[in-house]
Parts: sequence; C-alpha cells; structure tokens
Amino acid sequence: MAEKKWRTAITQHVEHETYIRGYRLLDLVGNLSFAQAIYLILKGELPNEAESKMMEAMFVSVIDHGIAPPSVIAARAVASGGNSLNVGVAAGVMAFGSAHGGALEDAMKFIQEGVKSDKSVSEIVSEYLSQKKPIPGFGHRYYKEFDPRTKRLMELAKEYGFYGPHCEFAQQVEEEIYKQKGKRIVLNVDGAIAAVASEMGFDWRLGKGFFIIGRVPGLVAHVYEELTTERPFSKRLNEKEETEYTGVPPRELPEEFKKV
Repeated sequence: MAEKKWRTAITQHVEHETYIRGYRLLDLVGNLSFAQAIYLILKGELPNEAESKMMEAMFVSVIDHGIAPPSVIAARAVASGGNSLNVGVAAGVMAFGSAHGGALEDAMKFIQEGVKSDKSVSEIVSEYLSQKKPIPGFGHRYYKEFDPRTKRLMELAKEYGFYGPHCEFAQQVEEEIYKQKGKRIVLNVDGAIAAVASEMGFDWRLGKGFFIIGRVPGLVAHVYEELTTERPFSKRLNEKEETEYTGVPPRELPEEFKKV
C-alpha cells in the first residue's frame, strides 16, 4: 500500500465523529477548559490539575498589553482600511516578530540550551554581553526593576510545582546580567513563560505558538472595537504633526527625462 501524502497524530474522524488525540471531541466539550484542551492538542495527553492551572495563568498573562504594541497598531490600522475582522486579526498576528512576541521562542531555545550546557551562567551571560547581543526573554521598555507578570508567574510556578532548573536558570541569568552590567535587565513575561513552558516539557519551537494563542483574543477585541466604534480610515497619521520628512527637498526632473 502506497504511503499517504498527509499524516497526522492530532485529529481523526471515525464514522463522522471527531477525535482529538484519541478522545472523542464531544466528550471534551463541557468537561475540559480551553487551556486544558490546548494542552491536550499540543502535548498529546490530558493535563493534571497543576498543569491545567499553569496553562491558564500563562495564557491570561499575555492576553493583552494595550493599544500601543505593533500587533494592535497593525490590526486596527488594517481594519480601519475597510477590512473584515479576520483580516485585521491576521495582520496583528503577522506583526509578531523578534521584538514583539517572537522573543518567547528564542527565550525557550536559550533557556533549554542553557540548562543543558556545560557552561556556567556567568560564562553564558558574558558571551552575550561581550558580543552586545540581546539575551532573549530579558528586558522591557517600561519595566526596569521587575516585570510584575513575571513575578506572578514565578510565584504560581512555585505553588504548582513547576519551579525547577529552567526557572532557576532564567532568574540566575537576570541576576548575572545585573552583576556584570551593573544595570538590571528584567526577566520579562516572554522569558517567564519560556522558563515555565520549558519546565513543563514543551519544545522551544512551540514558543511563538504560545504567544499567538494567548494574544489572539486581545487582537479580536481590538479589531472588533475598531470596526464598531471608530470611523473607517481613521488611523491616518497627521503628516504635519506626527511625521518628519528626511529626504531631499523638492527638485526638478532633468530635461532628458521629460516626455510631456
């Protein structure tokens, strides 16, 4: 028998019934929370109580962070152009990158490799600082002493039994940066989720996925608000007050290019 083109271990249909990771979908409806169902579809098994609570906390911690992040600006601007909700939300998701949202994946990779490394935390931090490379999962535009979301997640990680080598490594890095740099570069919420998700056994390549899952409800809310309370095309910049032209001054087209 020839090998089939598409293969999946996630979902199948048996006599028109949907099964998720082997469980009948209708048996999950009403019995699992959304975070529990997410854990199941990503991990392949049902979470225990502690895993369920930790997943809930991680997703809630990133549900929204105001109107200013690039993803929300992109989502609302695209919706303002006369597009539908799904187009605006997709634009917001596409704005996630290394400086916004994408750091979670990089931070998971950094933490997981750091825990496995034979190098000391001091050596690892020194390598990054000497090369002037940003350490993924550390630093925040507004939070300079500590990220309150990180503080809360680490408290919950201890309460639920997920404060282990990955969380310890992340907080050791924060202290080592301060020691070597003389300035605190905080462990941000991306780094905190990265540490806890690593503790829970998730692969670093799921990092961006965690942020997308957590932030999409916020994007939906912003795009819906834009569509229902704001005028279309209302997100234009005021060129006189909000922009600065840095190009050449007005000039004449050379005679040899003029045709009319």
